[in-house]
Amino acid sequence: MDNLVIVIHVLACIFLIGAVMLQSGHEGMGVIFGGGSSTMFGSTGAGGILVKITAGLATVFLITSLTYNVITGNKVSTQDSLMLKGDGIVQPIVPADQQKPGVKFMDTGDKAKSE
Repeated sequence: MDNLVIVIHVLACIFLIGAVMLQSGHEGMGVIFGGGSSTMFGSTGAGGILVKITAGLATVFLITSLTYNVITGNKVSTQDSLMLKGDGIVQPIVPADQQKPGVKFMDTGDKAKSE
C-alpha cells in the first residue's frame, strides 16, 4: 500500500510540474497589483482546462501526502536512538594552556574606588 501511494504521489508531482510549466505567464509588474482588468477573475476569465488540471493534480498531491503520512506515521521503534543515549551535554576537554581567557567586567563601584 505504501508503494502505491508513493507511485501515485511521484506521478502527480511530475504531471503537476508539467502543468504549471505549460501555463502562460502574465508579463509586466502591473498584473501583480491587479492592473489586468476590472472583471472578477481578471482579463483571462476563470481559467481554462489547464488550470483545472493543475488544481486537480494539486489536490491529488495533497491527498497522497496526507495518506502516506497516516499510513507510515505513529510507529514505535524498538531500536534505541542516539538522541536518547547519554547523561546530558558533554563539554569538550581543552588543555589549560589552550583555553581562551574569560571576560571580566568591572563593577561601577570598583571604578569609583580606584579613582
